[in-house]
Amino acid sequence: MQILGVPFLPVWLLLGICGAFGGKVNKHKPWIETSYHGVITENMDTVLLDPPLVALDKDAPVPYAGEICAFKIYGEEAPFEAVVLNRTSGEGVLQASGPVDCESQKEYTFIIQAYDCGAGPSGADWKKSHKAVVHIQVDDVNEFCPVFREPLYKASVTEGKIYDSILQVEAWDQDCSPQYSQICNYEIVTAGTPFAIDRNGNIRNTERLSYDKQQSYTIMVTAFDCGQKRAKEDVAVHIDVKPVCKPGWQGWSKRVDYEPGTGSRPLFPKMHIETCGGPLSGVKVMLELQTNHIGKGCDRETYSEKSLQKLCGAASGSTDLLPGPSSSTNWTASLLTDSSRDSDLIYRFDGHQAANVPHHVVPQNLTDQFTIATWMKHGPSPGLRAEKETLLCNSDKTEMNRHHYSLYVHNCRLVFLLRRDFTQVDTFRPAEFHWKLEQICDKEWHYYVINAEFPAVTLFVDGVTYEPYLVTDDWPIHTAKIDTQLTVGACWQGGEVGTPRFTQYFHGSLSGLTIRPGRIETQKVISCLQACKEGLDINSLESLGKDIKFHFNPAQSLLVVEGEDLDSINTAMSKVSYINSRQFPTPGLRRLHVTTAVQCFGEDTCLSIPEIKSVVMVLPPSEPRITIAGSNRLVRPANDLRGPLGVAPFKELHITSTVMKGDGFGGSHRQGVTEVMHNLDYCDVLVIGEELNPERESLEIHHSALLGKHLDATNSTSGISIYGVDCMAHYEQALRQVRYRNWRPAALNERKFRLTCSELNGRYTSNGFNLEVGVLHHSAPVEHVNHVAAQPQYMRPVHHPLMIHTLNSHMSAAPPAATVVIVVCIAALVVIVVIGVYRIHATHQEGSREDEEEVKDTEEDWDNSALNITVNPMENVGGAQAHDDEEEEREDVSERKQKKKIEWDSTSLTY
Repeated sequence: MQILGVPFLPVWLLLGICGAFGGKVNKHKPWIETSYHGVITENMDTVLLDPPLVALDKDAPVPYAGEICAFKIYGEEAPFEAVVLNRTSGEGVLQASGPVDCESQKEYTFIIQAYDCGAGPSGADWKKSHKAVVHIQVDDVNEFCPVFREPLYKASVTEGKIYDSILQVEAWDQDCSPQYSQICNYEIVTAGTPFAIDRNGNIRNTERLSYDKQQSYTIMVTAFDCGQKRAKEDVAVHIDVKPVCKPGWQGWSKRVDYEPGTGSRPLFPKMHIETCGGPLSGVKVMLELQTNHIGKGCDRETYSEKSLQKLCGAASGSTDLLPGPSSSTNWTASLLTDSSRDSDLIYRFDGHQAANVPHHVVPQNLTDQFTIATWMKHGPSPGLRAEKETLLCNSDKTEMNRHHYSLYVHNCRLVFLLRRDFTQVDTFRPAEFHWKLEQICDKEWHYYVINAEFPAVTLFVDGVTYEPYLVTDDWPIHTAKIDTQLTVGACWQGGEVGTPRFTQYFHGSLSGLTIRPGRIETQKVISCLQACKEGLDINSLESLGKDIKFHFNPAQSLLVVEGEDLDSINTAMSKVSYINSRQFPTPGLRRLHVTTAVQCFGEDTCLSIPEIKSVVMVLPPSEPRITIAGSNRLVRPANDLRGPLGVAPFKELHITSTVMKGDGFGGSHRQGVTEVMHNLDYCDVLVIGEELNPERESLEIHHSALLGKHLDATNSTSGISIYGVDCMAHYEQALRQVRYRNWRPAALNERKFRLTCSELNGRYTSNGFNLEVGVLHHSAPVEHVNHVAAQPQYMRPVHHPLMIHTLNSHMSAAPPAATVVIVVCIAALVVIVVIGVYRIHATHQEGSREDEEEVKDTEEDWDNSALNITVNPMENVGGAQAHDDEEEEREDVSERKQKKKIEWDSTSLTY
């Protein structure tokens, strides 16, 4: 700067020059700015300061005193140092003395001072500047990737809704600066999903989701920071699609398989009710097992009516009015039968069939106590004015048309008519009893029992008692010498018409129609006769909640469960099970319906719970194979057949039953035979060929053989039948005591029988076991020429096939001439000896008869099927026959002639 052409110097410089030459050497302190602002990038050394680091000293240009030797930093242990670049100009630089990490510390503030070099080289008398504040900001470097806060995100949505936000994912970054630490973007990595995500991490669905189409989705999401650095690992988001909340039962199967013999099978082990969160005050569940198509309304024992009554302990003396057709029960042969796959005997009446029961079968007097029982399936009668439909009717056979007693249906009412005659009562008495019940016309099977203790009559339907709603009185019938006719399926009109005919035909099905005079049936027996063997059950009653109430109908086909707590209801339903106690149940479907009523507070019903329709599939049981085994031929002496006990043809009988059991192993099926034990319901011994002649033979079993068993027996000239539900061992014991007698066995050559046994009324039948009974017609012992070969008179003949074969093998060679001569001589000798023996034997014939009887008593039972006796063809056996009984000789002299030759079975003898 110049003033008037003269250079002008700054005042401070003039002062410094003057001081330097005028007095003390280091007179002034260095000077720096009062504050500095700097920036350093993390992991770098250099700090950019604003303003630059420069120190001035007024003592300049005096050496040392006007120079800057150092900058010193104070406070916070800052990781920085100041370095003098030029002592004369006072320039310096600020740099990092150690690692600077923005994530550890973003800013630093400290004090800095400048020092001159003093008065001389020694640095003595140095001076320092005032304190200046330095503020350093650490700049961030994008060194970290975004990281999600959760390893997995889960959410659920309801089908059919569009959500603004299903859930929010969140990532973070360790970088310190907003630029690098903030997440600026999210992205769904999985392609083709109906979801989108915004920059804040909110996931939404872009279309309505369907539970039926897809129940869950899994998508992958990534994140970017504002420096566009991507997350090192993507995160999975799992979204479940829930169906629209609909009140109802969940977790149940539409089909439950039941294997026979497994006891109680839970139906709904995992079922629970969904109420969509509504407050409830009570739940009532009704379960119905529908078995109307099985047998007569459910799976019952299908034994014959006689066997069932014996099994249930019913009183004897009942008459089966609808037995199976046979030679002795032929009145049902013309009726229509409804074939059942479980051997039930069902008769179907279509309004054109009826049967007259033979007079000898009909109970002649019902007395004051009697029982009529039947299974009936009946629907509404056709037409506006229904006619009477008669199940059972006892009416005049000719001349008149009086109904003595009858059971009929009229306008869905069951009516029982009982007209007494004057020999029993002579006053106005109850005669007609009416019941009006829904069961009569519901087209379902029901068991009806009428117990009469005149004048009171009680009706049982499926074991439940019903009193008549109407009883009408009538006068007794006048006695007339007119036969009556008992009919089934209609009523016989024998008088007051031109041609006797059936009338009042029945439309429906009947089974097991019986009548028992003299006694009424107990309710215990009635319940047993109609009891279902399948039904609903509850396992572990003790585990049910205290608020649970349940109720079964008598057949256990209907179950009602009530409760207030949902958890208790769910527990109770998991205990409901199906059970079938039959060893061989009827296979097939059983339908199961579950209806539910939910009650809310202050309301009758507040939720509609859909009905459940499920099925129980009863799998086919392993069918048993019943096998009868034993000796097929029995030969006994005539005296045994004539004896008071006769012979026991089936003494060695054995009855077994087996089933085939298959198991899968390695993709193949192996089957094995397993023996099983089960009941039988009848065994029939039938005569093959001509029927028994009662004048000379019988087939019977003593009553004592049936004691202690559930067995009974009937016999005729066609054979014997043992019936009743009992174990195979008891049937074996009884059959072994069947006796065959023939008090005139001389005329008998052989008698053949066939034995068959049954389980479940013929559903499973045994093999036909054939047995032949033969008679051993004894002859007196004959002296053989060869006394060595002849057996002693009182020894039982025993055949030794091996010895005979050995002898024959030696005799097969051609004999020499000497041998031929010897044989001829022996033959001549034999003739002479035989003649002598015959004369001696004829003389002592009477004495030998007593000895022969002793021999017969000591002989054991033996079968001659394998017996081979070689008879010398030169022997004359005619006239040597022993006679067993003089009375038999008088009755049939010709029989002695038939004993000249006994035919032996020589099939096992080799000549």
